[in-house]
Amino acid sequence: MIRRLLRLFTAPAVQPAGADFVSDPETARAQVLEKMRAFSAEPYFQIADEKLGLLSVFDDLKYDRADVDMISPAMRNHVVDKLGPLGFRQTSGTVLEHVEAEMRVHIPKFHALGASPFDITRYTEKRSQDYCLLTPTQVACQYVDHYVLDEAVQRIETLITKHPINLLKLADYLEGKPKHRAFREVLGHIKLKQRIAVESEPLCRRRSLG
Repeated sequence: MIRRLLRLFTAPAVQPAGADFVSDPETARAQVLEKMRAFSAEPYFQIADEKLGLLSVFDDLKYDRADVDMISPAMRNHVVDKLGPLGFRQTSGTVLEHVEAEMRVHIPKFHALGASPFDITRYTEKRSQDYCLLTPTQVACQYVDHYVLDEAVQRIETLITKHPINLLKLADYLEGKPKHRAFREVLGHIKLKQRIAVESEPLCRRRSLG
């Protein structure tokens, strides 16, 4: 009897069919990223920058200086619906996680009303493989802070053909640092580019998510 019990406890666990191969996190992450890149074909959601780990979700076509620059519930729900089939699960109000790929999507929030959109990621503990979901205006601010002027302008020009930004709010929060002073000089150029984009097809027909 004792020998039979020992054999029972030392026998190898039976693996379910198809479970003999489990992707490592890097392989799973590469597969997830490939699927995320395909969102560039849809109008409301895209990877804005893989190097910086930024996702952008469409906000609106027209802005006012007093508009609150934040991810609305409708914008969040759209992204959750898109990322859910890829394996992301919402673990809190501000985090979506893909366990197998060891990836998280953070939805940073302002810690004070009227905070600068340039500071949106300052208090987010993001690993190199994680992403932040931002408004287009917040994405543009990250471009200004992390790239030289020419590259920042080029990236913003690409962004606004699909996701226009609140140039009034961005301008209000530009500081005296060299990158910000240089960017202020090209605001007129970007404003013209954006006006052409929002008045043209297909962007002119797009409606906000709410």
